[in-house]
Amino acid sequence: MEKFVVTGGKPLHGEVSISGAKNAAVAIIPAVILCDEPCQIENIPNISDVTLISKILQQIGANVRRINKSSLYIDPTHIKTYSATTDLVRGMRASYYLLGALLGKYGKAKVALPGGCNFGARPIDQHLKGFEAMGAATQLVDGAIIEAASQTPLQGTHIYLDVVSVGATINIMLAASKAEGLTIIENAAKEPHIVDLANFLNSMGADIRGAGTDVIKVRGVGYLHGVTYSIIPDQIEAGTYMCAAAATRGCITIKNITPKHLESISAKLREMGVKITEYDEAIKVDASCETLKRCNIKTMPHPGFPTDCQPQFAALLMSVPGTSIINENVWDNRYQYVSELIRMGAHISVEGRLAIIEGGTALTAAPVKATDLRAGAAMIIAALEINGTTEISSIQYIERGYEDVVEKFRALGSDIKKVYFTGDNEEELRA
Repeated sequence: MEKFVVTGGKPLHGEVSISGAKNAAVAIIPAVILCDEPCQIENIPNISDVTLISKILQQIGANVRRINKSSLYIDPTHIKTYSATTDLVRGMRASYYLLGALLGKYGKAKVALPGGCNFGARPIDQHLKGFEAMGAATQLVDGAIIEAASQTPLQGTHIYLDVVSVGATINIMLAASKAEGLTIIENAAKEPHIVDLANFLNSMGADIRGAGTDVIKVRGVGYLHGVTYSIIPDQIEAGTYMCAAAATRGCITIKNITPKHLESISAKLREMGVKITEYDEAIKVDASCETLKRCNIKTMPHPGFPTDCQPQFAALLMSVPGTSIINENVWDNRYQYVSELIRMGAHISVEGRLAIIEGGTALTAAPVKATDLRAGAAMIIAALEINGTTEISSIQYIERGYEDVVEKFRALGSDIKKVYFTGDNEEELRA
């Protein structure tokens, strides 16, 4: 069993460079299916989700080759099937983007229902609503596979999403990129990785306008040419290190970021008393001389406070005296990690979508586990706060979305290592 072992109690100091955005990468890589020539994707994060989606593309016939740690060459011209139903597909949530990409390219798609982190119902009804509006028939086969097919070319249409959905917005964009005519998506999600996907598709010759607003217009085209494209930095990874600096009362500079993407996170940290200094492609987080103040957080779709930074802030707020309240408005069951923080001595109660945190109490090291990707990041932050040694298990969730997490935290002065436990013995795993 692999675990992270963290000995905390020391402020973080130094610099950390942020990798490419996970949520952009897992959409852009499947989007290459739509292309009629090879592509090179750069600033790819070296994480397990990228490895998984790359293997899935290889399974359906694409030539995928890693040029270096952060670049992939993808040739989709040899794909021979519109079906992706293996266990690999079930291993990650973002595999549902294969539906939109395959349907847009071939007029049909057959994709296994995806897996990934489990923190509440994440239906794909809005995705299917969009496909059906463009002329595709959809069905669930054996409770485990989604089929979508159109007997005629997909037709551009007007689609209103009943709820703001990042996944549905992306999937409809993908399918509409080669549909006939104009598709208008209303009540669209506005996250940075949606803008990044639109920029990628447009660089190949697609005609997408309005990404980043709540109305996106996609005029289908017949041919997409190959490009070399660099993915945006990961704002959630950056937000995680910002939280860690504040939680340990440290001072760090975070490089290779887009400060505008971090505005909601920076605003909350400033409200708490953290000094935030923004540069062109970097941000300095200084909590070394401040007594932090409690705050309340309400997660919302972008540009509101991101749900993917909610658990990390819960770990931070444990160390801040006073009562803080988190209101989770995106997912219905994202507080599974709370029981792990309570094992460390946190005083947190959950009432529906609210988590009430009585901060400033004494915390103690305890064996904990990552219940999902961002919850795993929260466990690391909590462990860094505590004077003691914490073991974190189920780290496969963390490695889904954080590149070189041990090396990056070590470079900031933390005592963290990855170990392999066999019975009573342990062996450190070095990169």
